[in-house]
Amino acid sequence: MGSIMREKVKLLVALLVLQFCFAGFHIVSRLALNIGVSKVVYPVYRNLIALLLLSPLAYLLEKNQRPPLTLSLLVQFFLLALLGITANQGFYLLGLYYASPTFASAMQNSVPAITFVLASALRLEETNIARRDGLAKVVGTIASVGGATIITLYKGPPLLHLQMNQIQGDNITLQIDESSTKGQNWTWGCIYLLGHCLSWAGWIVFQAPVVKKYPAKLTLTSFTCFFGLIQFLIIAAFTENDLEKWKIQSAEELFTILYAGIVASGIVISLQTWCIQKGGPVFVAVFQPIQTFLVAFMAAFILGDQLYSGGVIGAIFIMFGLYLVLWGKTNEQKAIEPSLTKPLLDTKEDNEVIDKASKDIP
Repeated sequence: MGSIMREKVKLLVALLVLQFCFAGFHIVSRLALNIGVSKVVYPVYRNLIALLLLSPLAYLLEKNQRPPLTLSLLVQFFLLALLGITANQGFYLLGLYYASPTFASAMQNSVPAITFVLASALRLEETNIARRDGLAKVVGTIASVGGATIITLYKGPPLLHLQMNQIQGDNITLQIDESSTKGQNWTWGCIYLLGHCLSWAGWIVFQAPVVKKYPAKLTLTSFTCFFGLIQFLIIAAFTENDLEKWKIQSAEELFTILYAGIVASGIVISLQTWCIQKGGPVFVAVFQPIQTFLVAFMAAFILGDQLYSGGVIGAIFIMFGLYLVLWGKTNEQKAIEPSLTKPLLDTKEDNEVIDKASKDIP
């Protein structure tokens, strides 16, 4: 009993650390944009660091698990990178630049609902609205999409009256107040974040059949990072020709890049994999809204970001929808599992056949 309790406590602590790491990434990424780090250079360095961290581990730990590579698999890895790395990270940074870390985190709670819609459209997910679990998934999806729409179209009055917040470093002083948001296009920011969630959900759906063909997950992730890095370098060749943008000119820039590469792409992947193995994907997803509250708190007191009523209302709808979708999915799995584990011989006639056959055995 004691060992079971320790395992549960260990899992809870790991999940909280995971959400802190995610929340920190939202804040650090916004800091990177505020101090002038390029929206193209930032993901290039992030994925380069992630690739350098993951590829040696993949080579050492999955020597005997890697199926042979084919051209078809490489094309699928490339498409996974296009969705899960390039579109995902690109839309995220654009959305973060125009909106705020709090609403970026809030919008991410809609990913399970969007994933459900995409999987249903591709006939990878079946839903029976006559059952409570099927109805919950549909209502949850509508609530999540509705919440994202509210955040996008309705900003609402501010809830916090924050004074100017000053961040001082060795070489730079940032003054972040309401004036820094005047040039932001809130609607476009939320649209970009919706694109981020769509590409993330598409990556999840597309990844499922690829993992079945290529179960070496670390190697798969390494290939995804590699192709994502190549794709961002191609984009950079057309959009970021200023060599000064590629130079790391301060300790703050170095910190944000290292955090993105080591923590957000290295530690988080390992920690999330461990948590899913121990608690299951649904249990891990339930903790996602904690990240949103952490980001809201950190953004207000570190960045001086304002919180708006429209965002709060939308976030509540999204979180309500998230839990409905997760509840429906969990109950659906519970209904399926008994049928899969039901004994093949459980009728009275079957038992009589077994008894008769056992008497005939010498």
